[in-house]
Amino acid sequence: MEELSRPTRSLKGRVAIVTGAGAAPGGIGNGRAAAVLLAEADCSVVCVDLKQNLAQDTVDLIEKEGLGAAVAVQGDVTSAVDCERIANTAVTKYGRIDILVNNVGILGPKGTAVEVDMESFMEGLRVNVASMVQMAKHVIPRMVANEGQWAGSIVNMSSVAGLRGGTPNILYPTSKGAIVNMTRAMASNHGKDRIRVNCVCPGMVYTPMVYGGDSGMQEREREARRQRSLLKTEGNATN
Repeated sequence: MEELSRPTRSLKGRVAIVTGAGAAPGGIGNGRAAAVLLAEADCSVVCVDLKQNLAQDTVDLIEKEGLGAAVAVQGDVTSAVDCERIANTAVTKYGRIDILVNNVGILGPKGTAVEVDMESFMEGLRVNVASMVQMAKHVIPRMVANEGQWAGSIVNMSSVAGLRGGTPNILYPTSKGAIVNMTRAMASNHGKDRIRVNCVCPGMVYTPMVYGGDSGMQEREREARRQRSLLKTEGNATN
């Protein structure tokens, strides 16, 4: 009987792009956590954020921990020019792209279908959904050039809200639900290219995006959010 070997968890020699890799106003968000864990697996990581200093903070954290190589890149993933530049930077710096973590997302405007400002609603879809397609558009051709059984892996960050709805505002669950089906479409389209496409739908995670800035979540909103969870609790990006 042929002995099965255990697959390695090492990503040595692989290169990942993580969008939304910073965290404001500090702390650990999903993007920063993903970047650190990839580096921990010996992957070279391109840390992308709208703000250069936040991306650099993630790189500094990776370097402080003595993990894999990382570089900070400022970029707006709603810009086609920036998405192409990000992909080119990864190839120029590290020679290839193996992994794309599409993590950028916003809570977006408040309000139901009756109340929401439609201009803000459309902008939210552009940030949360179209940006992921745009990054994939520029990364997939680079992945296809890779040799081996698998050319690449794309991970799109959605949310349990995209599966269940149940939030008081229409934009966030709508956009996260779109990401789920976008992932199915990408997987169907690019499986033949040896590219795996998957979606992660976290539950209630208390990240800097949730509690930071002027639009940060109030305690009563936080408690209502916890109660929507099946476990009546929340997590964070560090455990």
